[in-house]
Amino acid sequence: MTEKPQGAEPGDDSAAEEAVIKAAEEAAAAGAEGSSGTDEVAAAKREAAERTADLQRLQAEYQNYRKRVERDRLTVREIAVSNILESLIPVLDDIGRARDHGEVTGGFKSVAESLETVVAKLGLQQFGKEGEPFDPTMHEALMHSYSSDVTEDTCVQILQPGYRIGERIIRPAMVAVAEPQPGTQTASGPDADAAKGGEKKDQADGGSDS
Repeated sequence: MTEKPQGAEPGDDSAAEEAVIKAAEEAAAAGAEGSSGTDEVAAAKREAAERTADLQRLQAEYQNYRKRVERDRLTVREIAVSNILESLIPVLDDIGRARDHGEVTGGFKSVAESLETVVAKLGLQQFGKEGEPFDPTMHEALMHSYSSDVTEDTCVQILQPGYRIGERIIRPAMVAVAEPQPGTQTASGPDADAAKGGEKKDQADGGSDS
């Protein structure tokens, strides 16, 4: 015997069908709500991942911006300092000439030394010494001569010192250059050995003829 749904009158089949349909609808609604919740969680995770990626990209762009601003700031400072130091080089030349003539004395000596100290702290370096090899990237030759005392092109007199800031040459040193005396360099190598051998052979032949 088939049991009747609770609350239904005996012989009322329509009431039983309605109860079954209602139970099925409630079950379908519950399943739909569970599926919707899962989709919402997945969507929230996707959105969080996208926001995280956006934040990381913005942070990287900001760091690059800071580095670029700092680099530009240092470049502007270097250019400004370089321009000031270049304008002071003629003053340093006058001080150097006065020192060569013994005129840097008294209060002028103190001022001159203070100025030289300040420009050195700002990165200005003087270069050019007698006896150093001639380097066309650092020296400008104003005079040439020959000497048997040198084996390569050598700065024998500094007519005007050079200046640089770091590796950048502000002004090359004006120098007098001595080149090796022609014929003073000793030949070497296979040709020289062959020549020496020929000389010995000639001397031996000359000795036997006598």
